[in-house]
Amino acid sequence: MTPWMRDPPWVDTLKDGTVKQINPFSGTEVWTVPGRGNRPAAAKPRPAQPIDQAAQGAHCVFCELRYSETPPEKARLLAPGTAETNERTETFTSASSLFDSAAEFRRVPNLFEILPLAYWVSNYGYELPTDLAGHCQRYLSEEAGREHVRAVLTAKRQASGEVLAGGLELSDLRAGIEGFFGSTHDLIIARRHFQDDAQDDSALASSGTLTPAEHRRFMAFTVAAMRDLYRRNRYVRYVSVFQNWLRPAGASLDHLHKQLAGIDTHGAQYELALDALRANPEVFNERAANYAAYNNLMIAENSFALAFAGFGHRFPTVEVFSKSKAPDPWHHSREELAGMSDLVHAIHAAIGPDVPANEEWHSRPIDAVLPSPWRIMLKQRTSTLAGFEGATKIYINTVTPYQVRDQIVEQLYRLRRAGLIAPGIRIATEVSCQPNPLRYTANRGVR
Repeated sequence: MTPWMRDPPWVDTLKDGTVKQINPFSGTEVWTVPGRGNRPAAAKPRPAQPIDQAAQGAHCVFCELRYSETPPEKARLLAPGTAETNERTETFTSASSLFDSAAEFRRVPNLFEILPLAYWVSNYGYELPTDLAGHCQRYLSEEAGREHVRAVLTAKRQASGEVLAGGLELSDLRAGIEGFFGSTHDLIIARRHFQDDAQDDSALASSGTLTPAEHRRFMAFTVAAMRDLYRRNRYVRYVSVFQNWLRPAGASLDHLHKQLAGIDTHGAQYELALDALRANPEVFNERAANYAAYNNLMIAENSFALAFAGFGHRFPTVEVFSKSKAPDPWHHSREELAGMSDLVHAIHAAIGPDVPANEEWHSRPIDAVLPSPWRIMLKQRTSTLAGFEGATKIYINTVTPYQVRDQIVEQLYRLRRAGLIAPGIRIATEVSCQPNPLRYTANRGVR
């Protein structure tokens, strides 16, 4: 008989104040040593500069007056009118109608995709679905479409260091546009570059500066794109969704956008989670939600999601978990998706637009049977990994989970008083801390 084994303390505070953590799903070891966060910073942010008002709507290639500098879009979400239900999604926008409407959010192929169409064709014999192939043909049937694709492909080749001897032929354009639509790496781009009341270029428009309603649409549009990538390429096993905010967090442009990358493997992160799920289907309740509640790490919750200070992460992290019975984001009800969005938005607002941060989505791969909860990690990129971490695989995080909790909670109270986050969010001691709040196992085996 296998003896019963107790879980180790995932968060252990020593007598001198050192906090040692182990991530219960990845095994990552993290230490927070008192005083380590007081060392001098490597760099200081540059002073804010006045906004060039002449460049309004054209500050970067993601801005609304520069649609033709990104690859042909897959879809756009138009802002609602007086009622939220008036929003609508347009697909297969032609080049000649690119500027007929201002998109609140756009879905465009990544110019430098992780897995290009050639990868799927060479390794799997993938072919474009009929509707996509037809759209590509219609796009190139217009002079505006041909010029758009030619300009984008030329810019891509030049950025790659390629010397172009002559112009691009129609066959190049056809292969190029099929490559954009056949790849599995998309961007979801927000409309604003700066906040509406910005006085200088430090007032960038971030996830937290959106209204709760705008953020709900941002999330829902991303979930729809995620499901579409699975539907259009049967060889995609996992769609990784992430957001890099500001250059220190890996963003190429300081303009709000998410990325979706479809890949043909689960990735090591989910494989580790799968091993834990096989051993204990309730592992996310026991080692995540319950453990956070029992150790006073809960930050906030609403009826559909909860947030707590994460432990065993290389960077200060807040984890947001959906309470839904549906493991897959696209099977969430409208209310469940809105509730998840509201908590993610509130945490972004609490972190603030000046802090580099990564938003990482974790969800069940399309071919996985065991359910797991949809969860989103918000990581503040406020430290730089160094030689000690590489040599020991022990990571130094200068902020403890308890400090993360206190910092975020303080800001959430302020934001709630100002009416800047969604109603219905319970903060700190208002959180119920009900055992086993995650209901993902209710649909075990259901797809």
